[in-house]
Amino acid sequence: MTARAPRQSGIGVPLFSLTSSRSWGIGEFADLPAFGSWCAAAGQRYVQLLPLNEISPGETSPYSSMTAMALDPIYIRVADVPDYQALGGNAVLSDAQRAVLAAVRTAARVRYADVRALKTHCLAAAFARFRAEELAHDTARAQAFRAYAARESWWLDAYTTFRAIHAAEQERAWWDWPPGLAYADAEALRQANVTFADARIHYAYLQWIAEGQWQAARAAAGVRVFGDLPFMVSGDSPDVWARKDEFMLDATVGVPPDAFSETGQDWGLPPWRWDVMQGTGFQWMRARARRTAALFDGVRIDHLVGLYRIYVRPIDAALPVVFAPPDERSESLLGATLLGIYLQSGVEVIAEDLGTVPDFVRWSMARLGVPGFKVLRWERAWHQPGQPLIDPGSYPDDSVALPGTHDTESLAQWWRELPSAERAGLLALPGMHAGPVHADSPFVPQVRDTLLRGVLGSASRYVMVPLQDVFGWDVRINTPATVNDANWTWRVPVPVDEWQASPAWVERAQSLAEWSRAAARGV
Repeated sequence: MTARAPRQSGIGVPLFSLTSSRSWGIGEFADLPAFGSWCAAAGQRYVQLLPLNEISPGETSPYSSMTAMALDPIYIRVADVPDYQALGGNAVLSDAQRAVLAAVRTAARVRYADVRALKTHCLAAAFARFRAEELAHDTARAQAFRAYAARESWWLDAYTTFRAIHAAEQERAWWDWPPGLAYADAEALRQANVTFADARIHYAYLQWIAEGQWQAARAAAGVRVFGDLPFMVSGDSPDVWARKDEFMLDATVGVPPDAFSETGQDWGLPPWRWDVMQGTGFQWMRARARRTAALFDGVRIDHLVGLYRIYVRPIDAALPVVFAPPDERSESLLGATLLGIYLQSGVEVIAEDLGTVPDFVRWSMARLGVPGFKVLRWERAWHQPGQPLIDPGSYPDDSVALPGTHDTESLAQWWRELPSAERAGLLALPGMHAGPVHADSPFVPQVRDTLLRGVLGSASRYVMVPLQDVFGWDVRINTPATVNDANWTWRVPVPVDEWQASPAWVERAQSLAEWSRAAARGV
């Protein structure tokens, strides 16, 4: 069981959204301190980010993880890399690349392909300089890099080998590689490590730079930083490639029909074989927990029910969809074991337990003291006439209260679409203190603030407010079960390093701090 944390509130936001006046079209590691400083002034104790794992080529969702271990180099602030500076900075860019850089910096949304191409080019040039001027002369920086590579070899070795081969194979999935490499034949790997030695050092260098910038940003954030643990990783990942026997390669994982999809969702990711992993003492899960604890102060476990049972969709549609393990006793023991691995790692743990979740999962969470999610719009007396909303003041202590998530519509849109009778019932809840706001009000600032104060005043030990709801912005991070250019691309409208000089942003921070103090949230 985790030590009991104090009452607290925080802001949920993807790092990619937190662009500053210095970033290259996407929020970067180095942008976190400016945002964290604003959060601290707003009385918030933590920031909840979406996953920072390297995503698969061509993807934009932070949950499309190519690796459970590596950070995504797309978040590196290139201008701060010493080797890039030594090359003259943007002097390495062609005129065409300078034009692209100017375009991505002023774009309304994140342009992943352009940003990644620019940073890949610049970081390759930086690495070439590092290899020639630092590694070749065994400088202090070269020694620091080698120390990092040795310290992190427990995950870095497999990752760099995989990434080097993947690039050499034109980013084809590992099952399309030559058989010796695809199935990790010892002699084929020995030869690959010789052939791709320089490329492996290159990928290790990128992780060294990324982690150095990340840890510096985290230390300077001024608030605690929570990470987000994706439920699974891509089948085309070093994790699955190196542990093929621990994953089902003939099936995919998803969820049953729920509020987001009448037919359920198929995530296209390989389920893990719980019985085989159990035989290893859950080494892979323990490695994920170790890595998570090294990077974050706390973690939100995505799709918690997946630690207890997996919704397995065989690729052969003639076979039935099943849950694994197949019985509740095994599920309960398995989930408690896996959740315990993260609790023992030293990070503060909260868990996303939304959707179709069996009662025994929530009993297990309660026994372990792991807070689950209470989303205002979904906390209802479902068996009563009209399914009225529940007063946040009656939420359990072991919970996280939220007005919405990165997968829901904004608070503004929800209010607009909420029937008048339900608005009236919401405003009549004891914890809402609605004041002059009434059910027929449009989504004016008074409505926004009433709802935020109601959530902050909940009985939940944690509150997490999506950044867009703090301001009442009608924007959305993601629409589940859809693929479009809007998902995962939202950027803040004003650079985060200008917030504390802007009266509107200062006012929001002051109001949030006042409400958090009134709610005894440890400001």
